[in-house]
Amino acid sequence: MKITKKVQEKYFKAILEGEKTYEVRLADFECKPGDVLVLLEQKDGTRELTGRKMECEISMVFNTKDMEKFHSKNEIEKYGLLVMAIKKKEI
Repeated sequence: MKITKKVQEKYFKAILEGEKTYEVRLADFECKPGDVLVLLEQKDGTRELTGRKMECEISMVFNTKDMEKFHSKNEIEKYGLLVMAIKKKEI
């Protein structure tokens, strides 16, 4: 399945250059590994599209609501959640 979303220019560039390897979105749609995320670039601070787009394969999906299995709602409310981009360090 293909899912199309808009993304601000600075994040589009970071994904394009391989610096940003994650995407955080409101979970108001369904997706699964293997789906294609089509990103449409927007000018920073606007809704205007630049005309550039890229396709990314979704490799993993994690809904933050699942964190309630590991932490209480009070802990989540107090500390919030972190989203980190990681990659295996070559030794």
